[in-house]
Amino acid sequence: MTDAHELSAAQLHQMNRAAWNEAARAYETALADTIAFLRAGGVNFCAPELPYLENLATWCRRAIHLQCAGGRDTLSLWNHGAAEVVGIDISERMIAAARHAAQAIGARAQWFCCDILEAPHALDGSADLVYTGRGALCWIMDITQWAQVVARLLKPGGVLYVFEGHPLDWVWDPHAATLQIDAHPPYGDYFAQALDHSTGWPESYIPATAVLPVEQQSVKHEHQWTLGQIINSFIAAGLVVVQFEEHPDQFWDQLPLLPAEIARRLPHTFSLLMRKPTEQP
Repeated sequence: MTDAHELSAAQLHQMNRAAWNEAARAYETALADTIAFLRAGGVNFCAPELPYLENLATWCRRAIHLQCAGGRDTLSLWNHGAAEVVGIDISERMIAAARHAAQAIGARAQWFCCDILEAPHALDGSADLVYTGRGALCWIMDITQWAQVVARLLKPGGVLYVFEGHPLDWVWDPHAATLQIDAHPPYGDYFAQALDHSTGWPESYIPATAVLPVEQQSVKHEHQWTLGQIINSFIAAGLVVVQFEEHPDQFWDQLPLLPAEIARRLPHTFSLLMRKPTEQP
């Protein structure tokens, strides 16, 4: 069996594509509810995101959502005021679900199924906003190249907004009711750079009834990135930090046994707002 560290980022992404196509069943099952939610004008954002996404109707002609999954968040950007939305995801089944939802609500939307590192060059320099996060970064195997894709998609003056799980949450044991370091590598070490290889999904994220039995699922790969690696990758791509903020809010229940009064003492998510300069050096 080939060592995953000998595979390219593109090869690892294709392996993850198979796993996400399997997980797409959960999104497909919820599609009718998603359409009803969006038709009613719903926006699927967490409270910390809202200040960063204010007044989209006044400035955002095109929002590009990287790793858009089934399109619920992408189409929330449209409901929230973006004139046009573009979703990019590697899973064919996710894109099919997103396209179906967009047609059902009459959204002005485009969808592209490809490796995020191969985002179409026809979109270069067209985004007022690039939006991503909510568990997206751990599926990226080359964050430096990924940041360069973001930079080429943005217009001069365009902004990137990332709302993502805080890397510190990789350290804690998700099955503990107290703050306990996870002893299972690569978790438990904030600076670990080893890939995590697994099958199956957390029940709190994708119910077991929505996917194939674990023993039949494709192997998926995740990479743990530090805050420094994330922010510095964008700086190296030419973007400028506008604001960085850490939040106690969770976007999914990754620590289900931890009491709320303890969980609120930790950063579980972060917001990163960056801008592409209007004049390149």
